[in-house]
Amino acid sequence: MNDSFSDSTRTLVVSYQSVRRAIGAIGLLLPIVLGPLGWLVLGIEIQDNISSYYHTALRDVFVGAMCSIGIFLFCYRGYDWIESWTANIGCLAALGVALFPLDAKSDPLFQKSLVGYVHTLSGGAFFLTLAFYSLYHFPNPRASEQELEPHILERNLIYRSSGLVILLSMVAMGAYLFLFPAHWKSVCNQYNFLFWMEWIAVWSFAAAWLTKGRAIFADIAVDLMALPIERIRRRSEMDG
Repeated sequence: MNDSFSDSTRTLVVSYQSVRRAIGAIGLLLPIVLGPLGWLVLGIEIQDNISSYYHTALRDVFVGAMCSIGIFLFCYRGYDWIESWTANIGCLAALGVALFPLDAKSDPLFQKSLVGYVHTLSGGAFFLTLAFYSLYHFPNPRASEQELEPHILERNLIYRSSGLVILLSMVAMGAYLFLFPAHWKSVCNQYNFLFWMEWIAVWSFAAAWLTKGRAIFADIAVDLMALPIERIRRRSEMDG
C-alpha cells in the first residue's frame, strides 16, 4: 500500500512539474516572440501592450499562447480545493484574454465595446491569479513536503519575489491608467510603457513556474543562490 501510494504521489508530482514547466516556458517565450522577434522578422513595431498584438500578424501566436496557458491551468489541480479553484479562475481569465480581444488602438481603461472591457477585466484577473500562486500556493509548506524540493528558502524567495514583482507591475500599470495625466501618458506611450510592464510581470510568473516545475536552468539558479549559505553553514560547523 505504501509503495503504491508513493508511486501515485510521484506520478502526480511529475505531472504537475510538466504542466508548470509548460506554463513557465510559454510565459518566458511569449514576450520575446511578440516583441523583438516580431519586429526583426515581420517588421511589426512594438505595440502599446501585449494584447494589441491580437490586431497584428502575430494574432495566432498571442491567442494560441493564452489558450494553451488556460488549458494547462484547467488540467492543473494542486493539493487542495483552494488551489484547484485558483487554477479554474486562472483558466477562465486566460481564455478571456485570448477570446475577447482588446479594441484596436484603444486605452485598456476606455474600451469601445463590451468585449474590450471583458478583456481588460480578464487580464487583471489573470495577473492576480498568477501573483496568488507565487505568494500563497508555491511557498506552501505542504506542497514542499510532498515534492521534497531542495533549498526551500531560496525557492520561496524566488516565488515571493516573483509575486511581489507582478503586484508592483500591476500597481505601475494601474497608476498609468487611473492617475497619470494625459501628458504623462503621452510620454509613456512613446516608450510602450504598458508593454514593458506586462513583459516584466509575465517573466516574473514564468520564473516562479519554471522554478516550481524544476526546470534544469531554474534548478541551477537555485543551487547557485544556495552556495553562499551552504559555505557559511559548513564554515560554522567546522569552527564549532
